[in-house]
Parts: sequence; structure tokens; C-alpha cells
Amino acid sequence: MFKLGGMEWVIILVIVLLLFGPGRIGKIAGELGRGIKSFREGLSSNENQAEQPDKKEEETK
Repeated sequence: MFKLGGMEWVIILVIVLLLFGPGRIGKIAGELGRGIKSFREGLSSNENQAEQPDKKEEETK
């Protein structure tokens, strides 16, 4: 396909800044960060739940 160089990224970032403004970009970034954190916590809780039945089986033996 094509590769983006440094100048192309700068142009894209300037356009995004003009479209959304600095305040809204901060809100979007914060929401994105909270979403990623929630996703990771969900993954780790699923792993913990998957491990717990194995431990219960070992205790009953």
C-alpha cells in the first residue's frame, strides 16, 4: 500500500485538531483510555474466573 511519513502525520494531526478542537480531543482521549482500562480489567477478570473452577476441583479431591 502506502506509508505515511512524518510530514503526513503532522498534516493529519493538524486537520484533526481543527475539526475537533483541543478540548474535545482531550475528552475523546480520556474516554478512549477509560475504555481500554475497562477492557483490560474485563479480560483479567475472565482469566481469574477461568482459574477459580480449577482450584475448586483440586480442593475437592
